[in-house]
Amino acid sequence: MDKILSQLESPEQLRSMDNASLVQLAEEIRDTLCNLLSQRAAHFASNLGVVELCLALHTAFDFSSDRLLWDTGHQIYPHKLITGRYHEFGSIRTRGGLMGYPNPKESPYDLFMTGHAGSSISTMLGLRSGDALLRPDEGRHAVAVIGDGAFPSGIVYEAMNNAGGMREKLLVVLNDNRMSICPRVGGLADMLDRMRITRSYSGLKTGLTGVLDRVPLVGVPLERFLGNFKEAIKAGLHGGMLFEELGFRYVGPIDGHHIPQLRKYFEMVKNLEGPVLLHVVTEKGHGFRPAAENPVYFHTPAPFTLEEEGWLPVKNSSSTSYTHLAADAIEKALDRRSDVTVLTAAMCQGNRLESVRDRFPKRFFDTGICEGHAVAFAAGQAKAGLRPIVDIYSTFLQRSYDQIFQEVALQNLPVTFMLDRAGLTGPDGPTHHGVFDIGYMRLFPQMTVMAPGDGEDLSAMLDFALQHDGPVSIRYPKTAATCLGREGVIADRAPIQLGKAEVVASGSDGTILCCGTLLGEACEARRGLQERGLDVGVVNARFVKPLDRALIEKVAGESQFLVTVEEGALGGGFGSAVLECLNDLGMGSRLLRLGIPDRFIEHGDREELLADLGLDTAGIVKACVDLAGQCGIGHANLAEQAS
Repeated sequence: MDKILSQLESPEQLRSMDNASLVQLAEEIRDTLCNLLSQRAAHFASNLGVVELCLALHTAFDFSSDRLLWDTGHQIYPHKLITGRYHEFGSIRTRGGLMGYPNPKESPYDLFMTGHAGSSISTMLGLRSGDALLRPDEGRHAVAVIGDGAFPSGIVYEAMNNAGGMREKLLVVLNDNRMSICPRVGGLADMLDRMRITRSYSGLKTGLTGVLDRVPLVGVPLERFLGNFKEAIKAGLHGGMLFEELGFRYVGPIDGHHIPQLRKYFEMVKNLEGPVLLHVVTEKGHGFRPAAENPVYFHTPAPFTLEEEGWLPVKNSSSTSYTHLAADAIEKALDRRSDVTVLTAAMCQGNRLESVRDRFPKRFFDTGICEGHAVAFAAGQAKAGLRPIVDIYSTFLQRSYDQIFQEVALQNLPVTFMLDRAGLTGPDGPTHHGVFDIGYMRLFPQMTVMAPGDGEDLSAMLDFALQHDGPVSIRYPKTAATCLGREGVIADRAPIQLGKAEVVASGSDGTILCCGTLLGEACEARRGLQERGLDVGVVNARFVKPLDRALIEKVAGESQFLVTVEEGALGGGFGSAVLECLNDLGMGSRLLRLGIPDRFIEHGDREELLADLGLDTAGIVKACVDLAGQCGIGHANLAEQAS
């Protein structure tokens, strides 16, 4: 049982505990994390890796007044457990329960929702600056914990450069576990590997610096020589020099699972002036051997139980996801064409690109958590004559907005954007819902914006994109794929043609214009409406830009009402594009837009969220029945039947 953890009401209690009690508490936290995984999928290996680090931080600092930011929010579970949320922990990542990321609404110990990576130093520097101006006498400490996978992000160096110039008191804890979600890539990863090996660096550096500082300087030539000599020795002791040149005092590396050592170092660095970087080495998945040996799989594993023979999955899904279909289509494209490349931003595993990486290592590029760089990189490849595919989650691609504009759309370069996790991402919540991409992509001149109605559309759209002379965006959700043609829902599939929608069924009363993979729900809604005496057609829009204006004009003229359906933000989305089209055509058709309203959507199962938003079959049926009633169509009891 969780003897210590269950009695913990505040992290203040940690400061009176001895090291042995903290070690026991660490084991209880790991047991709690394992128990959670028997119920549902959750971030796992990353949280196992920061247990001791979290305890040592809360022991050395008082974060009821001091400031703490966890750069990548999915490693927040131990922090939640010791900040008064143990008894609610079983609800994490469920509708109405705790969020799987920091959430200021849950606790004053959570300062920001942090769903991505790289911004913590910038934000913490701003907090530190604000405290210095508004509360100069309170002496608050400011701590940002950032992983080595996030460290290559450009914003990290922008922040460190700024912090080094400001000389504000700031502690950056570099949590070095050799991993992002997948193993890290790039030159910085190599440098950190060398630093990890050179564990004697810190003491050697301190001793040499002291000796060199005491060397008498006689005459300008000798002064110049000794200055150059000093810098040469510092450069030779390469560990930490990059950080020190940016104005940070570098300390480490130290063992991130040794609580007494962590406490000692935190007590030491908290009294240092100016910005400090403490390099902490941890093991992702620490304390649970399968996760430590395979941290990629155990980043967010399916539920499992612990048995005598080891860990066993609770259930295995045999359904094929849109992500798998996209990865297969990408691999086939690389098979067919030698000019096709694929780029991802530290999400090889999330995008299921392992096979592509292994089969085509020279045409697979993982840029690390550097989405803006990935897009500009792809623009350069396209200019050189390649056909790059940028495979990035919808919500994360937002970080490269200016590069999409300047380097790709403005140049009209043939870069294909595969936007995984578009729409509602379920238990990951508002930091990860990919609901804004339709609005931000369709604004750019020369950009083609597509959304497959089902899995068959997806691979065909990629084939189209690789033949198209210009940038293309293709969005698809994190869910099991449907193939409506094979399932007998759609008889004959129309080929993919630029700006052409697919008429699934015609209707004399109204028409549902569906953008994306809610097409199955729209087709099911059509059947439900037929049972209520309404003849409603269904159109698979396929293209948000360019719209099939001729078809919209046709169905608007033949139907008494139109309903647009999209798993994206209503503001500036597909429905808005249809509304603009009708306005341009001078048509005043009765139009209802279904989609994501102007608010951030909380976490929960995707099906629950769709139902809440009226985007499931029942919701579409009810919307059509209500609209038909307003138009004077059908029987008086239609609305009652729908409800």
